[in-house]
Amino acid sequence: MSDKPMIEIKNASKWYGPVQVLQDCNVNINKGDVVVVCGPSGSGKSTLIKTVNGLEPIQKGEIFVDGIQVNGAKTDLPKLRSRVGMVFQHFELFPHLSVTENLTIAQIKVLGRSPDEAKTRGLKMLDRVGLMLHKDKFPGQLSGGQQQRVAIARALSMDPIVMLFDEPTSALDPEMVGEVLDVMVKLAKEGMTMMVVTHEMGFARKVANRVIFIDVGGRILEDCSKEDFFGNPEARQDRTKDFLNKILAH
Repeated sequence: MSDKPMIEIKNASKWYGPVQVLQDCNVNINKGDVVVVCGPSGSGKSTLIKTVNGLEPIQKGEIFVDGIQVNGAKTDLPKLRSRVGMVFQHFELFPHLSVTENLTIAQIKVLGRSPDEAKTRGLKMLDRVGLMLHKDKFPGQLSGGQQQRVAIARALSMDPIVMLFDEPTSALDPEMVGEVLDVMVKLAKEGMTMMVVTHEMGFARKVANRVIFIDVGGRILEDCSKEDFFGNPEARQDRTKDFLNKILAH
């Protein structure tokens, strides 16, 4: 099994009506890889990452996670999704539940854990993101950065084999970005397989081992090592150079 990629995207294409948003995308991600997906607005980055756990169905191609076909007719999608942690731009926490309840509800309902077991696991992950003191608070009592860290802890509570991050810092105030990225850096160093849609090029430089660049229309223009992406601009396509010049100028 170990020689198979953890995530395999083969010729994936997707349309919204007549508009093609992903165009024959091919990506292989191995266990322990940290892959940053970047590109201009509207290029299909978020769509690509959401196809990995079936939140966005594809019309053509195949996607596998740990050898299981995401878009297979017989696939138990909720079961597969429980192994693929997803962290969204806007936290998606339940406002009426405490932090602890947010961490345990899916473990109990989806994984069938006992409330005690779920709580133990949830609080362990809350501690891992440095928020144990806030376990009895409600999401509305936390800052955006804290809410996002709770969302990461919630995803980790499900024992995922892969973590997907969809622009996890773009809704945050600048001073909160660091605390969320710190948690992600730690996860990456611990060997978590991660696919991250982000504009945070500093994070990409520090943690990613690969960078995928998607252009408008959902075409993957680059899929290369971080060193090549940032360190060898001459070898990049014109569209990528243009993007890098704009984003790295600031």
